[in-house]
Amino acid sequence: MTRNDTPGTAGTPEDEHDLRISGGTVVSSFTGEEFAADVLVRGETISGVVPPGTPAAARAHLDATGLLVAPGFVDAHMHIESSFLTPRTFAAVTLARGTTTVLADPHEIVNVAGAEAMRWMIEEGRGTAQTQLWGVPSCVPAVRGLEHSGADLGADDIAAMLRWPGVVALGEVMDYRAVVGGEPRMRGVVGVAREHGALLDGHCPNLSGAELSAYMAQGIDSDHTKNRTEVVLEKARMGMLMMLQEKCLLPEVVEALLALPQLPPLCLVTDDLAADHIVRAGHLDHIGRVAVRAGLPPAAALRAMTWTPAQRLRLYDRGVVAPGKRADLVLLRGALGDFDPAVVLAGGRVVARDGAPEPESQGGAGSAAGRPAAGGPLTGTVRAASPGPEDFRWLVDLPDGEHTFRAMRTNPRDTYTEAVEIVLPVAGGEVRWEGRAALVRVHNRYGRQGTVFAPLLGPDLAPGAVATTYAHDSHNLLTIGTSPAAMAAATAQVVADGGGVAVVHGDGATAARLPLPVGGVMSPAAADEVAAGAREVRSALEEWGWRHLNPFMSVSTLTLAVSPSLKITDMSLVDVARRDPVTATV
Repeated sequence: MTRNDTPGTAGTPEDEHDLRISGGTVVSSFTGEEFAADVLVRGETISGVVPPGTPAAARAHLDATGLLVAPGFVDAHMHIESSFLTPRTFAAVTLARGTTTVLADPHEIVNVAGAEAMRWMIEEGRGTAQTQLWGVPSCVPAVRGLEHSGADLGADDIAAMLRWPGVVALGEVMDYRAVVGGEPRMRGVVGVAREHGALLDGHCPNLSGAELSAYMAQGIDSDHTKNRTEVVLEKARMGMLMMLQEKCLLPEVVEALLALPQLPPLCLVTDDLAADHIVRAGHLDHIGRVAVRAGLPPAAALRAMTWTPAQRLRLYDRGVVAPGKRADLVLLRGALGDFDPAVVLAGGRVVARDGAPEPESQGGAGSAAGRPAAGGPLTGTVRAASPGPEDFRWLVDLPDGEHTFRAMRTNPRDTYTEAVEIVLPVAGGEVRWEGRAALVRVHNRYGRQGTVFAPLLGPDLAPGAVATTYAHDSHNLLTIGTSPAAMAAATAQVVADGGGVAVVHGDGATAARLPLPVGGVMSPAAADEVAAGAREVRSALEEWGWRHLNPFMSVSTLTLAVSPSLKITDMSLVDVARRDPVTATV
């Protein structure tokens, strides 16, 4: 910025603007038009959008020649913990990619440590240049009676938390089967949120027909999960706001939406993106590019990243470049559909240039390298002993011989796990699974009893293992491996790190690790350090043979008992559709 001493802009200091952005092309998120205009800013507010050269005194000038001036991006559904970063560090690295506002649902860390964890998250994000709003997790644990987490929130707890400053929503109602079935606890949780006037976010993959009506009748009016194309259209025509994350942005889905007589309101959302992905590929800007590649017109993608999510969050002061609106702005290089941020402003201040934060302008956010956050009360939450190979012997009360077991089958595209059968020998009360399948083990990390095993099919794995406490949503200790020795080595590394992810190749050599000592799901380290660790883990998983569009989510959702179809918790295998525990044997 430079001081503006342009002749012909006389006025009293009270009439002077703080900033003039000139030479750029404004993009209207209302009409999709691009038009030449100068943008004036006073304080945190856009004070004018005027024809180029219009006389107006300004204390500072920002040259936007060759750039598009767009509203700051608004992410209406995401989880900060999925980045493995604390809120302050997350703010810095995502502001640099143009995300100026988020609604964060901290159901990962709240499942670990309850209301205290949510207070910590809010405080960590307070004072950053990014607007961080919050949703109270609706499912802690995700499915009561089928798993143990570190906390248990009822309707009264949620009612109290909805009164906290910055809390505007009930986080995604994942236990949709309980809502549809009229289960009293979930009806009570939803009821207190409605009484409070909070937003109600949904999670109901492929829910349709009468069940969808029953779910929406409770006031839950959004969905961000992957659905069949016909279900996307059904939900949209019913007025459910479709929030499209990367795995939802298939060409056939976009084509079907565009073929409707009128394009329904849409939000583009990130949901779960790890630090290495954000640093390498971007945040909501990346989702915008994915949407355009899938066939969504750039102007429609911009609207789904700005105006529509702002309206969803009842933030009527943003989402469009217009006088009187908050000066959250992204100056974009190239064509609109490139979504390539050159300069980012939040509340009228430049907070990032060329993908890097401006440290002096970030307030509490710091830089991407960031001032690390202390874990506070959220360290030391992994209360599990370091295991040995003997802890990974799958013991059963079955006679010697071959038996049919339920197995989980993954796929390389999404988090759906198919229930299949496998015949395995039993000898001396032990299942002899090695060489025939991989093994999944979930062990309670909160000091409770609870260890469950299941065979895993799908990936073609070399000798090795992965262990993690980042395991949705109760974040118990999850291990997958091809031998007890490898599984013990990976798990021992995670326990020693106070939580995190570790990959072992062979029978014991650690190939990569990402310590996550904050609740077992986040790191207090700088963004670049966390991104490097996540990148090494991702690479080690792929080298091991775990091929997936999002390997972190593929591994960590094996325990998500609300996500179809067969999952595993510290209590049992779970038939998600029936919402019932099932036995290991068929």
